[in-house]
Amino acid sequence: MYYLKSIATTLRYIYLHGFASSPKSAKALAIGDRFAKIQTQLKIPDLNAGDFSQLTITRQINQVAAEFPDDSEPVTLIGSSLGGLISAHLGQRYQQVQRLILLAPAFGFLSHWLPKLGNEEIKRWQQEKYLMVYHYGEGRSLPLSYDFVTDAKQYPEDILQRSIPTLILHGIQDEVIPITASQDFKRSRPWVELVELDSDHALGDVTTEIWQAIRRSCQLP
Repeated sequence: MYYLKSIATTLRYIYLHGFASSPKSAKALAIGDRFAKIQTQLKIPDLNAGDFSQLTITRQINQVAAEFPDDSEPVTLIGSSLGGLISAHLGQRYQQVQRLILLAPAFGFLSHWLPKLGNEEIKRWQQEKYLMVYHYGEGRSLPLSYDFVTDAKQYPEDILQRSIPTLILHGIQDEVIPITASQDFKRSRPWVELVELDSDHALGDVTTEIWQAIRRSCQLP
């Protein structure tokens, strides 16, 4: 667990990194540094939890919920890619979550990822139970259980109907999760604001714009 110390806050902030990433990703470090400069605490849990092979959406939801303060203090979740999808489901499930900021959220994750693997690779994954996946945080390939897919099918986007202030920032050149995924999500949810950025999935060249949007949404100094 990585912590950025602060003076005091009236609102808790938690950043959720993406799939096969880590708290040391470029985006997590950049946003964490911005929070540190305004002396506001940002929790950045390691969603790999020491065992990427058994990663599931359910495990991540339970892990993050355990980080919520016991005093029912409001929580803002900032989620990147799959971390954005996790954030959205946490917001649906827990009233304590009062705001969402989603960076290229992985809506329709399986429908975008699995076709890239191909039918033969998916069948092999089912039969052998594990698939080697490149983990950017580790810089190497690691096995991932097929339970990840089975579990993810329990979390369709259509159940995300809680009216919670939500800001989405998504690159129009996103090659992993097309911006249409966020456009479709926003279409039937008037409480969602979508900011389209001239960037790709990593959003690495628009960190200043992302921080400005976070400050505005959270009313930070």
